[in-house]
Amino acid sequence: MSSTDAARARGTEQSKAREVWALGDYDRIARHLLEPFGPTLVHACRIGPGVHVLDVAAGTGNVALAAARAGASVVASDLTPALIETGRRRAAERGLSVEWVEADAEALPFADAVFDAVTSSVGVMFAPDQVTAAEELLRVCRPGGVIGLINWTPESWSARLFGVLAAHVPPPPGPPPVLWGDEDHIRGLLSDGLDTLDTLRHDLVVDHFATPADLCRYYTEHFGPVIAARSALAGDPARVDALDRDLLAFAEETDEGGPDGALYRLEYLLAVGRRSFA
Repeated sequence: MSSTDAARARGTEQSKAREVWALGDYDRIARHLLEPFGPTLVHACRIGPGVHVLDVAAGTGNVALAAARAGASVVASDLTPALIETGRRRAAERGLSVEWVEADAEALPFADAVFDAVTSSVGVMFAPDQVTAAEELLRVCRPGGVIGLINWTPESWSARLFGVLAAHVPPPPGPPPVLWGDEDHIRGLLSDGLDTLDTLRHDLVVDHFATPADLCRYYTEHFGPVIAARSALAGDPARVDALDRDLLAFAEETDEGGPDGALYRLEYLLAVGRRSFA
């Protein structure tokens, strides 16, 4: 493939990614389910006053807002303009100062070694070229700075959800995003540029739904990848019904709740590394 063809293909991938993550209401999911990731990552990276932070693939700003609330100077970047606009509005409503930049995680528009902390919460993991994205995280982080990431693990509930979708609609090109949640894989991506890398698996407990069917309705209405998968099958109602049945079966199988409501454990990997001085 020529460089022109590669650039055109990459542009097509970016356009599709923007469309998928702009579908539904990702901010609702970010606020309703994923908001604990912001304080978790800010605490783990010891972000506070005087720290210059870049949050990559920031979505609508869970980490960026938590970092700004902690007194840091924050830049939030994302590929999807709709998410940036929502994040900007969230920051304004809270009286928080965050600079928002539309940017590809594989080609960050920032100089080398300018940030004290570089973070991403279930964001950069979706960049198709994982090696390049990891190199960019390292490049913009100053020597001695911190890189902090939260990623779904390959064994997680979220990974299995994407597996259900992939059984009906081909996944995007590139290696599975959840490899970022594998300890050995993330060390392979980052360890050459880090002096230390500590990893720890945790569970995000989701107990917001009365039944598995309620969870399915929520994801069908609000989560871009599910909406995109159903849309891709829209010309064949039988295939849409098959996907919906598999989603409900998955939700029922993974429900750990009881009479008081459904409960799900979403495993993720918290990875925090110190950028090497060499």
